[in-house]
Amino acid sequence: MAFTLEEIAFLATHTDDIREATDGLALTRSSMLSDAASLRQRFGERGRAVTELTQARRSATTNGKFPAHWLTDLDAAQQATPQVVAAERARRLRRVLGGDGLIHDVTCSVGTEGASITEEGLGYLGSDLDAARLRMARHNLGDGAWLVRADALVPVSRGADVIVADPARRAGGRRITHPDQLLPPLPDLLDAWPGQELAVKCAPGLDFSDWDGLVSLVSVDGGVKEACLYTPGLSEGLRREAVVITRGETDRITDSEPDGIGAGAPGRFLIDPDGAIVRAGLVRHYAFREGLWMLDERIAYLTGDEIPAGRSGFEILEIVPLKKLKAALNSHDAGSLEILVRGVDVDPDVLRKKLKLKGKAPMSVVCTRIGTQGVALVCGPRQSGN
Repeated sequence: MAFTLEEIAFLATHTDDIREATDGLALTRSSMLSDAASLRQRFGERGRAVTELTQARRSATTNGKFPAHWLTDLDAAQQATPQVVAAERARRLRRVLGGDGLIHDVTCSVGTEGASITEEGLGYLGSDLDAARLRMARHNLGDGAWLVRADALVPVSRGADVIVADPARRAGGRRITHPDQLLPPLPDLLDAWPGQELAVKCAPGLDFSDWDGLVSLVSVDGGVKEACLYTPGLSEGLRREAVVITRGETDRITDSEPDGIGAGAPGRFLIDPDGAIVRAGLVRHYAFREGLWMLDERIAYLTGDEIPAGRSGFEILEIVPLKKLKAALNSHDAGSLEILVRGVDVDPDVLRKKLKLKGKAPMSVVCTRIGTQGVALVCGPRQSGN
């Protein structure tokens, strides 16, 4: 639930009291009723806002989105970009603009992009239609931040070098599947800012096939966080890129790299490429760079004689038809099992129940297709490359 301006003013001026009251509260599903009652007893009608603020802060901090002292509500915390992703975007904009420029964030919410953009030395203007979000952004970014209340589709700035937008990705509780369905829709944003360079943040699962610019897929520690659509002037000549951020280190794979690899017999290891690489359609480019090849040209699994440094993979022990998987696992004394599926109609949960493994060895199974045959790759446990 959104905060009122009065609630925000209370939250901003009672930070020490709120920290003292909430430090020892779990705010878990089992404790929520009693914890919320405790906060209502201490803060009266403001107890609900204190409860939501604390939940939102913990969620945002856990997911690396912004500092623990920021003001935010649950919805803003859910949609906010992780700090490392916002920082990566800010570095791109600084690089493309030659180190100087003004960025207008037309859906600034509580200020996530603003913090990263100003840290890179770029000028920042934030606008939002929600007065409560703007008040929280003011608290988070400080009195010196340029902030204004405005609709993202009604231009209020002149001379901005880049427009950044983060449209809502859900409607009626359902995840949006096409850029035309974003709130506001992507075509409306383009029409509202003609001739401007734009960076539009989207959910990674949308259909970007019609976008005439760069689609940048970004993952953090194995989880794909977002896609960002950049207009051609910000693309650096690229159409697709995957930005893989692992433990603070960034690796970038682009469609400018060679992709001349095909399918071949399984090597010693199977490698499941990072989700950003798969969604960006850069599996072949990544394979070429790392000296890997494909098991099947239509399936995004790779194989090779080594696991790339910093990545994980599975040592292939044998390959069997799917119907012989249980016998093969029993022969290896399999117990705990990691199951991966791609290209075949197999439900991992249903498969796990059918196998009824009683062994002790930790193992992995990759159910996939090679050519026209569904197969199971019986593998050792997941391991990391050197």
